[in-house]
Amino acid sequence: MAGVAIQWKHIERWSICPYVTKALSSTSVSSSYSSTSATTITTTAFLHALSSPFLTLISTSMATHNHLNHTLNGEHWDSTTPITKKPKLSSPFPTSIITRSQIQFEFSHHDLSVARINNGSFGSCPQSVLSAQQHWQIQFLRQPDHFYFNQLKPGILHSRSILKSLINADHVDEVSLVDNATTAAAIVLQKSAWSFSEGRFSKGDVAVMLHYAYGAVKKSVEAYITRAGGHIIEVQLPFPVKSNEEIITEFRKALDKGKENGKKVRLAVIDHVTSMPSVLIPVKELVKLCREEGVDQIFVDAAHGIGCVDVDMKEIGADFYTSNLHKWFFSPPSVAFLYSRKSKDKGNDDLHHPVVSHEYGNGLAVESAWIGTRDYSAQLVVPSVFEFINRFPGGIEGIKKKNHESVVEMGKMLVKAWGTHLGCPPEMCGSMIMVGLPVALGISSDSDALKLRTHLRNSFGVEVPIYFRPPKDGEIDPITGYARISHQVYNKVEDYHKFRDAINKIVSDGITCACLPN
Repeated sequence: MAGVAIQWKHIERWSICPYVTKALSSTSVSSSYSSTSATTITTTAFLHALSSPFLTLISTSMATHNHLNHTLNGEHWDSTTPITKKPKLSSPFPTSIITRSQIQFEFSHHDLSVARINNGSFGSCPQSVLSAQQHWQIQFLRQPDHFYFNQLKPGILHSRSILKSLINADHVDEVSLVDNATTAAAIVLQKSAWSFSEGRFSKGDVAVMLHYAYGAVKKSVEAYITRAGGHIIEVQLPFPVKSNEEIITEFRKALDKGKENGKKVRLAVIDHVTSMPSVLIPVKELVKLCREEGVDQIFVDAAHGIGCVDVDMKEIGADFYTSNLHKWFFSPPSVAFLYSRKSKDKGNDDLHHPVVSHEYGNGLAVESAWIGTRDYSAQLVVPSVFEFINRFPGGIEGIKKKNHESVVEMGKMLVKAWGTHLGCPPEMCGSMIMVGLPVALGISSDSDALKLRTHLRNSFGVEVPIYFRPPKDGEIDPITGYARISHQVYNKVEDYHKFRDAINKIVSDGITCACLPN
């Protein structure tokens, strides 16, 4: 067997990522390897290389590569090819259930000295998906014209088709891929601004949004709606929050206020999971309320949606829904989907990407698939992400359940240690939860919150966002500081113990935020 020669070009074809190459380069015969087709290695050397730790992920990479070669070659796919097979949301009996050591390897590029309990801000991408992304990037650089004409559009269509099934949309044309949820918000708000400027909406008509809406989205509402003549009403939500009914009541008040003096509520912007403070919003109930009250258009900003909470377009019933894929769906940054419900009056069809390029007028999904020369690889790796997710028992549903249970458990552990409380009931969070911090820290401003966050990062190796809650009139020794902790598959109990011990050390040393440098 040792005399059998294997050509290097065959190994190259098997490997979409560096695992096999890296394993081979560490063997004693690595000096004889090259990318020429004439170069060969012995079977013995090849098998020796495959005995390395990189073997654990080669099968997954090979499966991904074979899948890409089979379905994304431009001859099998075009813009009208129907997707007849719905991808499984989870795999009860995965071919290879991922082990803890494999999870650690997938995220070994993380800084291991840091307790990273802030998945919510930037997400996380496993090594196997990064390798698949690199494959797509090389495909483009290798022969850009072939990539553009034969691979890009069918590859993005494939990603959109998987997402269409995952979110239970009716048609693939309802799903577009964009850079992030902020881009999606700009697309929807641009449409509403045109309605004001073109006279379909009257000056002074209303857009309703949550007071805790994401800062960039609030700025976008100001830039598009306010400038076009719309009036903005922010829903004031309590925090800490005790029940969904509190949110629904305040939202109803805002809708009633918006209809005063004969005005109409033209747009409702509803977060699925607010960013800071983080709370799971009862979107289905709020969408239903908006329908009953005659709101023209409903946009759900779910930057933390897919992979974190249940996402079903038919159950939610909004006109527009966006979610990042790079936060809780393991995609590389940055990519998001925008769902636009098809309607009989074609009202939702007048959506356009704010970057106008050659595909303008061919529908948002097609426009978004080409906005000029750039890196589209994050949009193309959705199939690889899907394969990674289904290595976990229960697939995405299993991951969500485990993350929710774990973040609640860690949150309860922390508030017990500090004598504080959670920012909401466990059923009102997904994979993030707000944890009250000790009053002794003296958090009295947004600046204090940022100083504490920086101190935790620089002095203790803990990465976690801190939220300042202004005290209410008459409150005695209120909790004014909350940490938003996240849980993702790579996190360990020790990460949260490290955070607990860091806060305990700061308090025991008598350090307050007033003592910390700006």
